[in-house]
Amino acid sequence: MPGHIHPTAIVDPSAKIADNVEIGPFTIVHANVELASDCKIGAYCELGVETSLGDGSPLIIEKHSLIRSHSVFYESSHFGEKLVTGHRVVVRENTKSGKGFQIGSFCDIQGDCVIGNHVRFQTNIAIGKLSHIGNFVWMFPHVALVNDPHPPSNILFGPKIEDFAVIATMSTIFPGVTVGRGALIAAHSALKSDAEPDMVYMGSPARRICSTDKILLRDGSGHPAYPWTTHFHRGYPEDVVKSWNSKIQK
Repeated sequence: MPGHIHPTAIVDPSAKIADNVEIGPFTIVHANVELASDCKIGAYCELGVETSLGDGSPLIIEKHSLIRSHSVFYESSHFGEKLVTGHRVVVRENTKSGKGFQIGSFCDIQGDCVIGNHVRFQTNIAIGKLSHIGNFVWMFPHVALVNDPHPPSNILFGPKIEDFAVIATMSTIFPGVTVGRGALIAAHSALKSDAEPDMVYMGSPARRICSTDKILLRDGSGHPAYPWTTHFHRGYPEDVVKSWNSKIQK
């Protein structure tokens, strides 16, 4: 079924727009764009911005995605189904993400990045080029992944964030650093060396504090707060939550 394109929107005839797509007022959709079915694009967005830094491939947004107002996506990127953004998001070229990616308002992804499934960014997060982010990663407001060891230079090393890691608010992950699976980087930390899996790092420079299972939920239960998958399931698909629960039972 046809969707709805606002009369003030500018959509290039060469763009590939699937069924039931909504495009809001004053949005621009360039030629090198593919929008799958049931996508909703808000007002004043720009999709498929041309750039010499891309590889010529289209910007592809898979089905059931929601891009809110004033967001800008460059060409040569691919986003899995159920992408959701806040407002005023910028994503540069050559970015690939899995399904269920949530990008908070005012986030900036500087391209050439790989992002896994069900990753969640809150607001005002800066992701440097060549960053590699695994599955089920959380990043909280004002986190920065930086890539230049001696700015400004052309020598870039993107950080690597492994599955289920949590980066708390206002933390900085330095060039080439790996955050291990399930690690927690505490608020206001500056991580300059690799973080081991399932460990807490805190401070500037960040140092290993303890294992994540030493942190208890502040609900009186006495249960460990990590891994967070044992108690936090909001917004995740039923099959994913079922797999988490089955591991707990074992």
